[in-house]
Amino acid sequence: MNPRAMVKLSQLLNSGNKLFQCRVRCENVGSCYNLMSSAGISTATQSYGADGRISSRIFADYSIFKGKAALSATPVLPTFSKTDSGYTKVDRRGAIMLTFRPAIGERKYDSEKKQLFALSVTEIGSFISLGPGDSCEFYHDPSVMSRDAGQVRKSLSIKPHTDGYFVSLNVTNNILKTNERFTVPVTTAEFAVMRAAFSFALPHIMGWAQSTNPQADSFGKDVLKVHPRLSAASEWDR
Repeated sequence: MNPRAMVKLSQLLNSGNKLFQCRVRCENVGSCYNLMSSAGISTATQSYGADGRISSRIFADYSIFKGKAALSATPVLPTFSKTDSGYTKVDRRGAIMLTFRPAIGERKYDSEKKQLFALSVTEIGSFISLGPGDSCEFYHDPSVMSRDAGQVRKSLSIKPHTDGYFVSLNVTNNILKTNERFTVPVTTAEFAVMRAAFSFALPHIMGWAQSTNPQADSFGKDVLKVHPRLSAASEWDR
């Protein structure tokens, strides 16, 4: 290497760009992976403010649009409270909120008639453990264990079909005398995305990720500030 090239390389290495260091200095895959991971973490933390909170607020969902209805999945983080001893504890576990919207035209869906179903931690476990040909069904009743039990009832079923699953939500409201049903065919590829995303979100929903990473806790609070009504309880807004 000529002297000019050596000086240029030295300047680049001293610039603190770990990703470049990884490309020019790694002699094995393991150390290269570690350096690239560190570079990624460093880049991510640049979006956090001085108080540890993320500066750009983010809301992301995964949506599947089909002919008769659309299905969206969104993680809902847990809420926390302080104990008398000064510790932070999980007050309410999070969920995966499924939102169903009926189609009202070609690629048009009615958000006014949407229905929600909040998958609990255990229900998420059942969802992600489904194998080819397996099915499952969940029932929610906001008035269970009361005299109004059964007045409003939601059932979510996941049943296999040729290329994936049918995800169906049935909502019976005896008070309003209504019965709504949504069915969204989810392909094998779409279901694989949901399974991977739900598995990734599970520790955050349980509060475990926040308990081991204070920045994750700050991030969660910012997300809830953006959508204050997004909680497991909002499943029964309608």
